[in-house]
Amino acid sequence: MTGVSVVVPTLGRPSLTALLTALAAGTRAPMPVEYLVVDDRADADGELPIPPGIEVKVLTGRAAGPAAARNVGWQAASHEWVAFLDDDVLPDADWLARLHADLGTAAAHVGGVQGNLRVPLPSDRRPTDWERVTAGLADGAWITADMAYRRSALEATGGFDERLPRAFREDAELAHRVRNAGFELVKGARTVTHPVRPENRWVSVRTQRGNADDALLRHLYGPGWRTALEIPPGRRPRHVAVTVAGAFAVAAALTRRRGWGVAAAAATALWAAGTAEFAAARIAPGPRDAREVATMLLTSAVIPPVATVHWLRGWVRWRGSRPVEPQR
Repeated sequence: MTGVSVVVPTLGRPSLTALLTALAAGTRAPMPVEYLVVDDRADADGELPIPPGIEVKVLTGRAAGPAAARNVGWQAASHEWVAFLDDDVLPDADWLARLHADLGTAAAHVGGVQGNLRVPLPSDRRPTDWERVTAGLADGAWITADMAYRRSALEATGGFDERLPRAFREDAELAHRVRNAGFELVKGARTVTHPVRPENRWVSVRTQRGNADDALLRHLYGPGWRTALEIPPGRRPRHVAVTVAGAFAVAAALTRRRGWGVAAAAATALWAAGTAEFAAARIAPGPRDAREVATMLLTSAVIPPVATVHWLRGWVRWRGSRPVEPQR
């Protein structure tokens, strides 16, 4: 291999400084390395927090999400290998050396090499729901928190699908197309740490926007899209059932139609049972303190209808969609 381009999309979070500082202080690799930071801020007032000691080329993104920002980065890259890092990870001291080894030993048919992800969790208590969600990234397939692709693989597939505007599914979708183009994806030996980002209690509700992206993937790849993209089963059927039951119960209470009494009672019972089951499933593995239990009870009632609405919104918006076409 001749060298590697490291692409980091960012919204200017302070964690970018820690990432670049770790790269600058780490063990040097026997290969040319260029660092490309894609400034994807919608209102890019002020300079990015680039620390001294590392040469970085800053590219301007379109504020269209990480998929679009990564496309800006790899299309400007100088080397055949492009390593993508999220701006909130911390590479190990030997990350560059191990990256060189990962890529240098990759066979010609290997189009991508994934790094390992470490998520530190509290040692003195059980992790919260949000901490467990973040920890799940460590088991994710081909996630771009640390993922290197050959430029030829990116060109053969057209790169990331910019219709996926969040850091959600865009990496799995690209990996699927790269493999369909005849490339193999493998795991490497390098490691980064992904700290749990501080969030408020409503983060699990905000992340339900990703259901609109799931609807796009269902249009693109059919009923078996989760299997094709190596994505674990979700709770959508349960969420829909709970949402429909709750909506019917509310409608019955508001309209007070005769003959709806038994049906309304059954719908209310179904909504209550479904919400309680969801909350219990999230509370059981957690710390079970008062704040976490209250958060799980509140969000477990809100998530099913929010998730369902986002899914329906995406289903309507992305009708007739086709996968990304390779570059010509």
